[in-house]
Amino acid sequence: MARSTPATIELTRAKVAFTVHTYDYDPAADSIGLQAAEALGEAPARVLKSLMAKVDGNPVCVVLPSDRTVNMKKLAAICRGKSAEMMAPADAERMSGYKVGGISPFGQKRKVRTVIEEAAMGEALVYINGGQRGLQVRLSPTDARAVLEAVAAAVSN
Repeated sequence: MARSTPATIELTRAKVAFTVHTYDYDPAADSIGLQAAEALGEAPARVLKSLMAKVDGNPVCVVLPSDRTVNMKKLAAICRGKSAEMMAPADAERMSGYKVGGISPFGQKRKVRTVIEEAAMGEALVYINGGQRGLQVRLSPTDARAVLEAVAAAVSN
């Protein structure tokens, strides 16, 4: 497994402290995020998943704890839109440049608006996908928000 991905390159360029962690990715898992948390031996609140959505047709990356789901009404309101929906997997891969299960908010092909669940901001360190299935980066959620120029808001159920 390559430890250098567009995500880790972006974090390195931003001079952010992070560590790389690998685990055995299970493509058959019911929840990729929960499977990652279990494999890493971490609480789901500290292992964040990256989801691609659309608000009024515009791409948005949502980063939230692996045991939570996106509230589409809240997402639309946060982005000052009328409606929100999950992006189709093929569109998410094309937009982000990553495969589903390995989508990272860092180093995407095109910079998109990013929203981080505010509950994650209370953690000292979080895990976020590092741009490859089975690869996570651990860093401060404050550093993640800064690099991503993200909005922290209550976006989950």
